Amino acid sequence: MSEFAFIRFLSLSLLTEEEKQNKTEMIETTEQVLDAEGIECDSKISKVSEEKLREILEQVREIRKKKKKSREQKQLVNTSG
Repeated sequence: MSEFAFIRFLSLSLLTEEEKQNKTEMIETTEQVLDAEGIECDSKISKVSEEKLREILEQVREIRKKKKKSREQKQLVNTSG
């Protein structure tokens, strides 16, 4: 399901190069957002407007940003301790 959303992001040229390279993480995070939005199948994703896709992608980016920050903080703790 979220792979289809990823393909829609690609077809609309919404993804950065870094996001394209991290396809698996993007798909997993998109899955979380779609679940939270109640979007459960490809047919619903295909009908989602470009504006809504942009909103979903922003949520995905926020989650990835938080995860990255958390990983970086853990690395700092591990290297300083």
